[in-house]
Amino acid sequence: MLILLPPSEGKAARGDGPAVDLPGLSFPALGPSREIVLDALTALCREPAARDTLGLSPGQAGEVGRNLVLRTAPALAAADLYTGVLYDNLGLASLSPEAAARASERLLIFSGLWGLLRIGDRVPPYRLSMGVRLPPLGGLGAFWRRSVTPLLDAEPGLVVDLRSSTYAAAWQPGARSVAVRILKDGKVVSHMAKATRGVIARSLLEGGVDPDGPEELAKVLDHLGHSVALTAPPTGRRPWTLDVMV
Repeated sequence: MLILLPPSEGKAARGDGPAVDLPGLSFPALGPSREIVLDALTALCREPAARDTLGLSPGQAGEVGRNLVLRTAPALAAADLYTGVLYDNLGLASLSPEAAARASERLLIFSGLWGLLRIGDRVPPYRLSMGVRLPPLGGLGAFWRRSVTPLLDAEPGLVVDLRSSTYAAAWQPGARSVAVRILKDGKVVSHMAKATRGVIARSLLEGGVDPDGPEELAKVLDHLGHSVALTAPPTGRRPWTLDVMV
């Protein structure tokens, strides 16, 4: 089982160790693509248009300068880098040893800059959403899809997709995946959605489960105390949909 996560906009302020070792990151086949995006981001951040292109507010202007020193800035583990609501509720630092071991194998974080990360990968704080159209590469979802798809299509097992739509653009796992939606009173909601996704990921890791299909996943989550409803995909390359009621 793979559990797909988005990154978070909220990140640790600084790293605590050596600079990023690009060849040492997970999925080394992504190395050339990472270099391309890193070079393009650095070039953009030397231009006056950088803040607008990156979608930053005036108060976030300092993020442009941070992006200029990504190759030399101190790095830290992805498990410690992301500090948003999803990661607060996932609580990686407080997982049991067994669940932490599962997290290191099963969690995949999609990133506009790095493509894919595992929680042990060490990278510096950065600012680049998958939704950015980065000159001259264009949309990052489409850019990363070309590199990521052959790698992840070769990974076996059920895929539990907890990504937002922006990050889902980088890989479509098809009918072996389950896209999780959060509903309240029958309507998809954004409020509490990130928190609930974090809780679900934690439940699966701490539960020590490895469902082999969507129906079994729905039963597992029901057993773990979540109220869920599963819908089959309309076509072969579409994911199943798992609605979680809050």
